Amino acid sequence: MLGRSPGAMLAVALVCALTTPTRGARADDAKYPNWKGEWDYINPRFGGQGVKYDPTKAFGPAQQAPLTPEYQKIHQDSMADQAKGGQGNFIDHARCIPGGMPTMMSAQRMEYIVTPETTYISTGSDLRRIFTDGRPWPGDLEPTYQGYAVGHWIDSTGSGVFDTLEAETRGPFKGPRAYDATGLPLHFDNESTFKERFHLDKNDPNLLHDEITTFDHALTRPWSVDKTFKRNPNPYPNWSRVACAETTQHVVIGREAYMLSADGFLMPAKKDQAPPDTRYFKQTQK
Repeated sequence: MLGRSPGAMLAVALVCALTTPTRGARADDAKYPNWKGEWDYINPRFGGQGVKYDPTKAFGPAQQAPLTPEYQKIHQDSMADQAKGGQGNFIDHARCIPGGMPTMMSAQRMEYIVTPETTYISTGSDLRRIFTDGRPWPGDLEPTYQGYAVGHWIDSTGSGVFDTLEAETRGPFKGPRAYDATGLPLHFDNESTFKERFHLDKNDPNLLHDEITTFDHALTRPWSVDKTFKRNPNPYPNWSRVACAETTQHVVIGREAYMLSADGFLMPAKKDQAPPDTRYFKQTQK
């Protein structure tokens, strides 16, 4: 069977979401909030990396993650490797492997597609599904980076219109996963759980909050943040069509990250880095 690109698969999934009839979808449309449009991440950069778990703080140690001593050391080792030119605990991201949860909810822009049975969250390169059809938790899931999400809608004001989506995301997850580009780690057992509340701001319907709490064995306590997004007023937003694999110059072989030069040759990413093992290549005589 021929493989499909992630972009093509995402397009097919969104078309199905918008065109496939669902139980009572037309009659229920008025019950659901208007979250249409492009939502841009409100994320002060503080002069550094934009992707981070707590958008109100700089990335890395400034996040003040409540890590256990063991995982504080893992984070320190990751940053030490990066200081030498390596990727540390963020090496899979260099390979364009999905960041998964919770990193994917730090995407620069998102689109929410609300249907009665499923809410789809598109981050451009990833498509997340939150099932709201009352299904039970399945017991035979394959590990993924984004996990499996089940949620329900709430009418918190009694207006007859749902205004808050509560969701829980469980594994099994793939990993390792990190909160940001310094390799701020989640536990390597990949048994995280995430609880979220999505809702519009009470004073501004063009602000959307994702209040997310991470439960993870690398933490000494649950870690909660409020990720905020602002609706783009452009009715025809210019959605990104660029995939990570199109632009990356990183080449990961085993657990070592190298760079691809402008003329297409493999080059070291850090000082005195050993070349990859070429035992399976026939050595030519010069």
